[in-house]
Amino acid sequence: MLVPYEALNQLPIETLENLIKEFLIGQVEDGSFASTDEDSLQSAIAQCRDALCRGELVVEFSEEEESIAIRRKEDIVSVDLAQD
Repeated sequence: MLVPYEALNQLPIETLENLIKEFLIGQVEDGSFASTDEDSLQSAIAQCRDALCRGELVVEFSEEEESIAIRRKEDIVSVDLAQD
């Protein structure tokens, strides 16, 4: 289930930032995000917020796995199509 962007704005700021940081850690591990200094991290958090607002990134809640994660929109679409 995708979490609407409007619902994300109702979360405490720290909660959303932690979710974004978790996403960014995955980007560091796969090489998509190169630097982890504080300035780079704050810039990346702002970019992720903007991408969430534009719908390029989405937040997916999995009831089955009881997990929540940020994913690229195209990754969600391709997974949904593969399951059909």
